[in-house]
Amino acid sequence: MKKLAILLAFLLGVVGIAAIVGALLPRDHVAAMTVSVAAPQVRVWTTITDPATYPSWRTDLKSTEVTSRMPLSWKEESSMGPMNLTADVLQAPSKMVARITDEGEPFGGEWEYQIAPDATDPNKSNVTIIERGWVSNPLFRFVSKFVMGQEKSIDTYLRALSRKFGPEATPTSVKITAASSE
Repeated sequence: MKKLAILLAFLLGVVGIAAIVGALLPRDHVAAMTVSVAAPQVRVWTTITDPATYPSWRTDLKSTEVTSRMPLSWKEESSMGPMNLTADVLQAPSKMVARITDEGEPFGGEWEYQIAPDATDPNKSNVTIIERGWVSNPLFRFVSKFVMGQEKSIDTYLRALSRKFGPEATPTSVKITAASSE
């Protein structure tokens, strides 16, 4: 019984420390990654702006449902549950900004997709995703930063996108400054 009490106290202490550290972290964060994709800019653009086809190449999704074409809005269903998104910016074929529209969730934000033709190969594109997100719960903030990693979702997405067009490519982190994040 004494060992159980010690174990319980230890676990509560760990959770308490994680919550305190999480409370000291900023609510908002910016994360960015880039990858080279073996497809021209227009093909990549067509792919990322067609949420109905996401489950065919994104193994992290169970399903998607396009809820509106104007503005482009959709619902993604993953193992984490449903998430509703709207594309606030569509600048073909180079930029899309999609925002989570669910309210009352412990996290939210937007992804900015930037697609640029590769300077050396017209059959390739460079895709960068910038996440401007927030996590309200301090414990979730700790987990997001130190356990999952704030780039995890971007990495998963970019790996799947590169696999759609050829061999899986490894995304790299991009440092975003205040001037380049606007």
